[in-house]
Amino acid sequence: MDKMRILFLCTGNACRSQMAEGWTKKLAGNHVEVISAGIEAHGQNDHAIITMAEIGIDISEQESIRVNGEMLEWADLLVTLCDNAEEQCPVLNPLTIKLHLPMPDPAKKKGSDAEIQAEFREAREKVKQRVTYVLEHLN
Repeated sequence: MDKMRILFLCTGNACRSQMAEGWTKKLAGNHVEVISAGIEAHGQNDHAIITMAEIGIDISEQESIRVNGEMLEWADLLVTLCDNAEEQCPVLNPLTIKLHLPMPDPAKKKGSDAEIQAEFREAREKVKQRVTYVLEHLN
């Protein structure tokens, strides 16, 4: 059987979906193929990169990209991580399974650098929970 192909989608492909791609690569290894994208491309988020690096996951080489038709055709499973992505997602391949696991955007947090980084650490753990859920239910 071919590897399951997972696409994580959020608004800007800067935080949540980038973290999900990193977690999936770490937790699933070579058992799945994974990419992430956004309804828009907001660029990389330094807080997301730092937060993931704290636990040994390097997402600094991942690109912030906009979702396109080729990605949607490629994916066996589309996981939306925010309501905006769920609502704005283009038409899917009829064989693609869609799963909506929304969570708040840590990039919207205001406050000191320490408060923002704490928000990103919390988001990192929420993303891990979602990725773990997805991987446990692949079969």
